[in-house]
Amino acid sequence: MSKFIVDHMEDGMHEWCVLEYKHMIMVVGKDNMYFSSLSDACLATMPEELKEAHLHKEDTMHLPGIDPKEICLLDPSATEPLKPEDADTYKYFLFGGILGDDPPRDRTKELRKLGFAGRHLGPIQMSTDTAVNVTKRVVVDKVPLDKVPYIDSPEVFFSKHESVNLPYRYIAETKEVTTKDGQKKTIRKPIMPPGMMELIKKDSERTLDF
Repeated sequence: MSKFIVDHMEDGMHEWCVLEYKHMIMVVGKDNMYFSSLSDACLATMPEELKEAHLHKEDTMHLPGIDPKEICLLDPSATEPLKPEDADTYKYFLFGGILGDDPPRDRTKELRKLGFAGRHLGPIQMSTDTAVNVTKRVVVDKVPLDKVPYIDSPEVFFSKHESVNLPYRYIAETKEVTTKDGQKKTIRKPIMPPGMMELIKKDSERTLDF
Protein backbone atom coordinates (compact mmCIF):
# COMPACT_ATOMS: atom_id res chain seq x y z
CA MET A 1 0.00 0.00 0.00
CA SER A 2 1.06 3.59 -0.57
CA LYS A 3 2.64 5.50 2.32
CA PHE A 4 1.76 9.00 3.52
CA ILE A 5 4.11 11.60 5.00
CA VAL A 6 3.19 14.83 6.79
CA ASP A 7 6.09 17.24 7.26
CA HIS A 8 5.14 18.94 10.52
CA MET A 9 5.22 22.74 10.12
CA GLU A 10 3.67 23.81 13.40
CA ASP A 11 5.69 25.10 16.36
CA GLY A 12 4.05 22.62 18.70
CA MET A 13 1.53 19.80 18.83
CA HIS A 14 -1.70 21.71 19.46
CA GLU A 15 -5.22 20.30 19.59
CA TRP A 16 -5.94 20.78 15.90
CA CYS A 17 -2.80 18.83 14.97
CA VAL A 18 -3.62 15.98 17.33
CA LEU A 19 -7.18 15.54 16.03
CA GLU A 20 -6.18 15.70 12.37
CA TYR A 21 -3.18 13.40 12.84
CA LYS A 22 -5.29 10.83 14.69
CA HIS A 23 -7.80 10.96 11.83
CA MET A 24 -5.05 10.34 9.28
CA ILE A 25 -3.95 7.22 11.14
CA MET A 26 -7.58 6.03 11.25
CA VAL A 27 -7.84 6.49 7.47
CA VAL A 28 -4.55 5.00 6.21
CA GLY A 29 -3.35 2.86 9.13
CA LYS A 30 -0.48 3.40 11.56
CA ASP A 31 2.02 1.44 9.45
CA ASN A 32 1.45 3.70 6.45
CA MET A 33 1.60 7.09 8.23
CA TYR A 34 4.83 9.04 8.69
CA PHE A 35 5.38 12.35 10.50
CA SER A 36 8.65 14.17 9.82
CA SER A 37 10.41 17.31 11.14
CA LEU A 38 9.10 16.73 14.67
CA SER A 39 10.83 18.79 17.36
CA ASP A 40 11.89 17.42 20.74
CA ALA A 41 8.99 19.35 22.28
CA CYS A 42 6.50 17.75 19.88
CA LEU A 43 7.84 14.29 20.57
CA ALA A 44 7.73 14.88 24.32
CA THR A 45 4.04 15.81 24.22
CA MET A 46 2.96 13.29 21.59
CA PRO A 47 -0.26 11.46 22.53
CA GLU A 48 0.01 7.68 22.74
CA GLU A 49 -2.27 7.17 19.71
CA LEU A 50 0.15 9.10 17.49
CA LYS A 51 3.18 7.17 18.73
CA GLU A 52 1.89 4.17 16.80
CA ALA A 53 2.81 5.88 13.52
CA HIS A 54 6.34 6.46 12.17
CA LEU A 55 7.73 9.50 14.00
CA HIS A 56 10.90 11.25 12.82
CA LYS A 57 12.92 14.28 13.83
CA GLU A 58 14.53 14.21 10.39
CA ASP A 59 13.07 16.28 7.58
CA THR A 60 11.48 14.53 4.62
CA MET A 61 14.65 14.62 2.49
CA HIS A 62 16.51 12.61 5.13
CA LEU A 63 14.01 10.02 6.28
CA PRO A 64 15.85 6.72 6.76
CA GLY A 65 15.28 4.18 4.01
CA ILE A 66 13.22 6.50 1.79
CA ASP A 67 14.42 7.60 -1.65
CA PRO A 68 13.23 11.18 -2.36
CA LYS A 69 12.59 10.08 -5.97
CA GLU A 70 9.78 7.86 -4.66
CA ILE A 71 8.01 10.85 -3.07
CA CYS A 72 5.18 12.82 -4.65
CA LEU A 73 4.34 16.19 -3.09
CA LEU A 74 0.68 17.17 -2.96
CA ASP A 75 1.05 20.76 -4.08
CA PRO A 76 -1.75 23.22 -4.95
CA SER A 77 0.62 24.82 -7.48
CA ALA A 78 1.38 21.58 -9.35
CA THR A 79 0.35 21.47 -13.00
CA GLU A 80 -0.95 17.88 -12.99
CA PRO A 81 -3.82 16.43 -10.94
CA LEU A 82 -3.34 13.32 -8.85
CA LYS A 83 -4.34 10.14 -10.73
CA PRO A 84 -4.80 6.52 -9.61
CA GLU A 85 -1.86 5.43 -11.77
CA ASP A 86 0.49 7.73 -9.81
CA ALA A 87 0.65 4.90 -7.28
CA ASP A 88 2.64 2.94 -9.88
CA THR A 89 5.32 5.66 -9.96
CA TYR A 90 5.42 6.93 -6.37
CA LYS A 91 5.43 5.01 -3.11
CA TYR A 92 5.17 8.00 -0.74
CA PHE A 93 2.77 10.94 -0.84
CA LEU A 94 3.89 14.06 1.02
CA PHE A 95 1.83 16.80 2.66
CA GLY A 96 2.98 19.98 4.35
CA GLY A 97 1.73 21.58 7.53
CA ILE A 98 -1.62 21.24 9.20
CA LEU A 99 -4.98 22.99 8.78
CA GLY A 100 -4.40 25.81 6.28
CA ASP A 101 -4.96 29.50 6.66
CA ASP A 102 -7.74 31.42 4.94
CA PRO A 103 -6.56 32.86 2.64
CA PRO A 104 -3.80 30.26 2.07
CA ARG A 105 -0.22 31.23 2.92
CA ASP A 106 1.30 28.59 0.60
CA ARG A 107 3.13 26.77 3.36
CA THR A 108 3.93 24.02 0.85
CA LYS A 109 6.51 26.26 -0.85
CA GLU A 110 9.26 25.13 1.57
CA LEU A 111 8.80 21.57 0.36
CA ARG A 112 8.41 22.62 -3.28
CA LYS A 113 11.94 24.06 -3.18
CA LEU A 114 13.32 20.56 -2.55
CA GLY A 115 12.43 19.38 -6.04
CA PHE A 116 9.85 16.67 -5.38
CA ALA A 117 7.49 15.68 -8.17
CA GLY A 118 4.13 17.36 -7.59
CA ARG A 119 0.43 16.68 -8.07
CA HIS A 120 -2.58 18.78 -7.08
CA LEU A 121 -5.96 17.85 -5.59
CA GLY A 122 -8.00 20.55 -7.29
CA PRO A 123 -8.43 24.29 -6.88
CA ILE A 124 -10.00 24.45 -3.42
CA GLN A 125 -8.02 24.25 -0.18
CA MET A 126 -8.53 21.20 2.04
CA SER A 127 -7.68 20.46 5.62
CA THR A 128 -4.58 18.24 5.80
CA ASP A 129 -6.46 15.17 6.97
CA THR A 130 -8.94 15.63 4.10
CA ALA A 131 -6.03 15.86 1.64
CA VAL A 132 -4.60 12.60 3.02
CA ASN A 133 -8.03 10.94 2.81
CA VAL A 134 -8.60 12.12 -0.78
CA THR A 135 -5.13 10.96 -1.81
CA LYS A 136 -5.75 7.56 -0.25
CA ARG A 137 -9.01 7.22 -2.16
CA VAL A 138 -7.29 8.07 -5.43
CA VAL A 139 -4.04 6.08 -5.21
CA VAL A 140 -5.20 3.15 -3.05
CA ASP A 141 -8.93 2.82 -3.75
CA LYS A 142 -8.45 3.91 -7.39
CA VAL A 143 -11.25 6.49 -7.33
CA PRO A 144 -10.62 9.28 -9.89
CA LEU A 145 -10.10 12.66 -8.26
CA ASP A 146 -13.26 14.13 -9.80
CA LYS A 147 -15.35 11.18 -8.57
CA VAL A 148 -14.62 11.72 -4.88
CA PRO A 149 -17.76 13.25 -3.27
CA TYR A 150 -16.99 16.72 -1.96
CA ILE A 151 -18.70 19.40 0.06
CA ASP A 152 -17.27 22.93 -0.08
CA SER A 153 -17.40 25.55 2.68
CA PRO A 154 -19.95 23.62 4.73
CA GLU A 155 -22.01 25.30 7.40
CA VAL A 156 -21.97 23.19 10.56
CA PHE A 157 -24.60 23.66 13.23
CA PHE A 158 -24.13 23.32 16.98
CA SER A 159 -27.75 24.22 17.73
CA LYS A 160 -30.69 25.96 16.06
CA HIS A 161 -29.02 29.32 16.59
CA GLU A 162 -25.31 28.44 16.50
CA SER A 163 -23.39 27.61 13.35
CA VAL A 164 -20.08 28.30 11.64
CA ASN A 165 -18.89 28.17 8.02
CA LEU A 166 -15.70 26.25 7.34
CA PRO A 167 -13.82 27.74 4.36
CA TYR A 168 -12.37 24.44 3.11
CA ARG A 169 -13.25 21.45 0.95
CA TYR A 170 -14.15 18.19 2.70
CA ILE A 171 -15.12 14.72 1.60
CA ALA A 172 -18.90 14.43 1.88
CA GLU A 173 -20.76 11.55 3.42
CA THR A 174 -24.45 11.00 2.75
CA LYS A 175 -26.72 10.05 5.61
CA GLU A 176 -30.43 9.34 5.87
CA VAL A 177 -32.07 10.88 8.92
CA THR A 178 -35.62 10.88 10.26
CA THR A 179 -37.15 14.26 11.08
CA LYS A 180 -39.34 14.95 14.10
CA ASP A 181 -42.46 14.47 12.00
CA GLY A 182 -41.28 11.04 10.86
CA GLN A 183 -40.12 12.03 7.39
CA LYS A 184 -36.91 10.53 6.02
CA LYS A 185 -34.41 13.03 4.70
CA THR A 186 -31.04 12.61 3.00
CA ILE A 187 -28.31 14.99 4.15
CA ARG A 188 -24.68 15.51 3.16
CA LYS A 189 -22.13 16.12 5.90
CA PRO A 190 -18.37 16.78 5.84
CA ILE A 191 -16.13 13.98 7.06
CA MET A 192 -14.17 15.48 9.96
CA PRO A 193 -11.93 14.10 12.70
CA PRO A 194 -13.72 12.80 15.80
CA GLY A 195 -13.80 15.64 18.32
CA MET A 196 -13.29 18.40 15.74
CA MET A 197 -16.83 19.78 16.04
CA GLU A 198 -16.38 20.22 19.79
CA LEU A 199 -13.03 21.94 19.26
CA ILE A 200 -14.49 24.31 16.64
CA LYS A 201 -17.32 25.20 19.01
CA LYS A 202 -14.87 25.82 21.85
CA ASP A 203 -12.66 28.01 19.66
CA SER A 204 -15.72 29.91 18.42
CA GLU A 205 -16.84 30.61 21.97
CA ARG A 206 -13.33 31.72 22.91
CA THR A 207 -13.30 34.17 19.97
CA LEU A 208 -16.54 35.74 21.21
CA ASP A 209 -15.35 35.96 24.81
CA PHE A 210 -14.66 39.68 25.42
